[in-house]
Amino acid sequence: MCNASDYTIHGAQHHFGWDHSIPPVATVAPGSTIEFECQDSSAGQLSQGSTVEDVKNLDFGRINPVSGPIYVDGAEPGDVIKLTIEGFNPSGFGWTANIPGFGLLADQFEEPALHVWKYDKGSLAPAAYGPGGRVPLNPFAGTIGLALAEPGLHSIVPPRRVGGNMDIRDLAAGTELYLPVEVAGGLFSIGDTHAAQGDGEVCGTAIESPMNATVTLDLVKNEPLETPRFTTPGPVTRHLDKKGYEATTGIGEDLMDGARGAVSRMVDMLASRHGMSPVDAYMLCSACGDLRISEIVDQPNWIVSFYFPRLVLD
Repeated sequence: MCNASDYTIHGAQHHFGWDHSIPPVATVAPGSTIEFECQDSSAGQLSQGSTVEDVKNLDFGRINPVSGPIYVDGAEPGDVIKLTIEGFNPSGFGWTANIPGFGLLADQFEEPALHVWKYDKGSLAPAAYGPGGRVPLNPFAGTIGLALAEPGLHSIVPPRRVGGNMDIRDLAAGTELYLPVEVAGGLFSIGDTHAAQGDGEVCGTAIESPMNATVTLDLVKNEPLETPRFTTPGPVTRHLDKKGYEATTGIGEDLMDGARGAVSRMVDMLASRHGMSPVDAYMLCSACGDLRISEIVDQPNWIVSFYFPRLVLD
């Protein structure tokens, strides 16, 4: 459940990209609680009735809308915005897509694919995956950040020191996130809400799902902070840990090559064992599997592992 909010920011109050010249939709005092209506990362281009043809026709100028921005009274460069993620009210609908040219294995999966999810927005029971399996849900916001000091419009896609499209699945209910302020008021925005995601979001999309997000914005004056940091309220993988994991590895001198190798081997294993198409296995990995650096000191070779939760397919 979310705390009662002092403000509501409606879904129409959104923008694409970061630009500190965008007028704030509200000015709030530190300590205010705000409910944001967040669109999915396609800005509604993909719906419950969508097909793979809609993936082919995506307008990338309308990707990752964020609701806001919010001006926090008294925030100045050199301060920190502390936000507490109070909770989420999910919609019950989501999608995962393979978008050509996007994702860790884009050279292996060149054709578009789409899976549309339906889930119980009240119980958040594990969501059924048509090709096989049930994915435990844990809603969070993939894009959450402040405006940059550098003038002009900046793409929403890469994360930056002020946050943005970080896709950290542990930014869920109860987490406290700290963001460095670069412009007066901070200009906070949030969006790209997900019902579930694995660490790495390897195909480039998670369970992309429109939902409301409620956060409390506080101000910490004169605190140096180079990049975002966060504190979780407890364990972060207990919704996936119950039956253990299957894990594959990538080993070599390059961490990116290792990550690609670990994911590719897991895709092959899931497709072989469970009769999925490789692209379905790839999208499922993105929704619930975790990339981890297992070893980075025994030069010249490093190990990246990919963990897939066994309970999804048991």
